Amino acid sequence: QVQLVESGGGLVQAGGSLRLSCTASGSIFSINIMGWYRQAPGKQRELVADIGNGGNTNYADSVKDRFTISRGNGRHTVYLQMNSLKPEDTAVYYCKYSNRNYQYNYWGQGTQVTVSS
Repeated sequence: QVQLVESGGGLVQAGGSLRLSCTASGSIFSINIMGWYRQAPGKQRELVADIGNGGNTNYADSVKDRFTISRGNGRHTVYLQMNSLKPEDTAVYYCKYSNRNYQYNYWGQGTQVTVSS
């Protein structure tokens, strides 16, 4: 089992910034992918960004040039720096931890991000 602890959500005005963090512990995979997904009310959960061990990243078009995903020095922590936030970024953000081929996936409890206009 893998446990994920998230932090960093909150309320911010449009144009502001927030930083989310997520740390994995337990039965860690040597090769893994960590990512952030979000789910707004009435919508499906969607990928925001993810990052592999080697630092390769993948972003949703809607957040490119505004959000940056990165790994911590210990490699089992992932950060999501969110700049120029928009009201449409309002959602519950979930951390996801996967093995190399997404056969095993673990989710965090979610953290609320609310952007006011």
